[in-house]
Amino acid sequence: MIEISIVIPVFDEEGSLRELHSKLTRVLGGMNRSYELVFVDDGSRDTSIEILSEIFDADPFSRVLSFRTNYGKSAALSVGFDEARGDIIVTIDADLQDDPEEIPRLVEKIDEGYDLVSGWKQSRRDPMTKTIPSKVFNTVTKWVTGLKIHDMNCGLKAYRSYVTGHLKVYGQLHRFLPVFAHKAGFRVGEVAVKHHPRVHGKTKYGAGRFLHGFLDLLTVVLLTGYTTSPLHFFGTIGIVFSLAGFGINCYLSWLRLTFGNIQGKHPLLMLGVLLMILGFQLISTGLVAEFIVRIGHRGRDEYSIKARLSHDDEKGSRNGEQD
Repeated sequence: MIEISIVIPVFDEEGSLRELHSKLTRVLGGMNRSYELVFVDDGSRDTSIEILSEIFDADPFSRVLSFRTNYGKSAALSVGFDEARGDIIVTIDADLQDDPEEIPRLVEKIDEGYDLVSGWKQSRRDPMTKTIPSKVFNTVTKWVTGLKIHDMNCGLKAYRSYVTGHLKVYGQLHRFLPVFAHKAGFRVGEVAVKHHPRVHGKTKYGAGRFLHGFLDLLTVVLLTGYTTSPLHFFGTIGIVFSLAGFGINCYLSWLRLTFGNIQGKHPLLMLGVLLMILGFQLISTGLVAEFIVRIGHRGRDEYSIKARLSHDDEKGSRNGEQD
């Protein structure tokens, strides 16, 4: 039985793989727990897969999966979660910026009763072009989602296997896995971890990541709060727009009745009409989405069951997460 699985997404990291494997082997060997290393090559274009093949041949505790092309980190994590056989699954990036020496501390936090533990790069060793947008993004995400952790996107995380079995990872939503777990009722914690500057290779994230992150955040808000009631989301925004437009048009109507004209406020008139049209369109979109949800729903909500007691079950399992 494997206790700990380490899932490592890899994309063009030929310079760090051997050192990373050496550090992981040393750290995990000192924990006195059974383990496996699951490397997921995300269509690397350098010699990463050749190096991973060498690691596989030399280490019986390692496994390697390789994509034909680059699908992204979420896809690599999703496949890694499916392949992992450990009770605790730890993810770590292959670039050596996250320190394998921190793994025992994350596992200890899991043993305290947490379902997911995220690393917190308290002293981040990256340029300001990455650290400042990251702080803004994390602050907004905490405010919007209600999950009070400092670093949503740290690659170093530990999960109970039943958590990864519950989560669906796709697109670029991997950075929000703690939010999905929190919304599903799992206990989420964090541990401050060491962070190192990048030595090998180049960062895979450009300026577009910041914009994409906020678009993904909107997706997360919809998925975690309005999947079964989309009208609440679109309708709320639509009502606000409609009321704003109605208020503007009432003001212009008062001007027309009082002074005989709208005092040259034609741009304001256009804004008022536009807001009312947008409001009605959003409400209509919410209603259509409600019909789609109701038609496709058919009574099948995805609920996170913690325990199941039944006299019909001969095993009488008391922990639904161990079923």
